[in-house]
Amino acid sequence: MMDAVTETLPVENAPDPSAIPADELARMTDDIVAALKTVYDPEIPVDIYELGLIYKVDIDDDRNVAIEMTLTAPGCPVAGDMPGWVENAVSTVAGVASCKATIVFDPPWDHSRMSDEARVALNMW
Repeated sequence: MMDAVTETLPVENAPDPSAIPADELARMTDDIVAALKTVYDPEIPVDIYELGLIYKVDIDDDRNVAIEMTLTAPGCPVAGDMPGWVENAVSTVAGVASCKATIVFDPPWDHSRMSDEARVALNMW
């Protein structure tokens, strides 16, 4: 007996499967997250991943990585530099062909996006 019914997408709406083998995609994803965790906002002692500044990471079939990220505040003094830091960090991951980081402000960042690890580090419970 099935506990839950799963609905499948019609073929025309199904996402195309990745040309990257699943195990390699999983490894790249883990390595990209690890690379993102090496980037810090210089004013906050927590990495940008745990702060919740990374909104989207997309790896295309050619292994190009597109990242949508935000800042803790629109007037952040490192706004012009941080995308480059992210691109440099992610570009070191084996298998990544290129990386482009774009800053977005929708939705705006707030404290609810931080991980529990970030909340502990910043004593923000």
